[in-house]
Amino acid sequence: MSPAGPRLLLIGPPGAGKGTQAQQLSQAFGVPAISTGDIFRHNVAEQTPLGLQAKAFMDAGDNVPDSLTNDLITDRLEESDAANGFLLDGYPRTTDQVRHLDDFLAGHNTAMDAVVQLVADPDVVVSRLRKRATEQGRSDDDESVVRHRLEVYQDQTAPLIDLYTQRGLVVAIDGIGDISEVTQRIMSALASVGVTA
Repeated sequence: MSPAGPRLLLIGPPGAGKGTQAQQLSQAFGVPAISTGDIFRHNVAEQTPLGLQAKAFMDAGDNVPDSLTNDLITDRLEESDAANGFLLDGYPRTTDQVRHLDDFLAGHNTAMDAVVQLVADPDVVVSRLRKRATEQGRSDDDESVVRHRLEVYQDQTAPLIDLYTQRGLVVAIDGIGDISEVTQRIMSALASVGVTA
């Protein structure tokens, strides 16, 4: 691990609490939390050409294509605050994105330190996201869209967990519970693999 800060990936189904935990871990480790969802939503709100393209996919509950996503993430990882560590939330989501990230990190003589997998029961996730839809007015949190997003996650993202498990990088955490409890579970699991704040 680099002395400045770890390079972490937070992975898990929609509604498992990734965004919340990303903020907690970002503060604990002093590294930026980089969320593809936030980047996409910012572009949608600003009505950039990329944002308008991304919105069509997001509203249907589908992932934004790899090429658009890779370009956005690469640009973000090139920013100075990510040079000494980062936490990725929502990227990579496909094996092609893993290859792109591997190439980027290799080009900077570094690698991922750990992958935090948040595990959550699908029914708990659906009820969480329906509540979020009401509170935040998010078009991608309608129940049928949520269930589709969970299927997309299983089909496309679950293989990444296998890939990172083979590399010995995955720590699996129960993502359900009080925010601080979940954060403590993550910090303990990371410490057990040598990633400490």
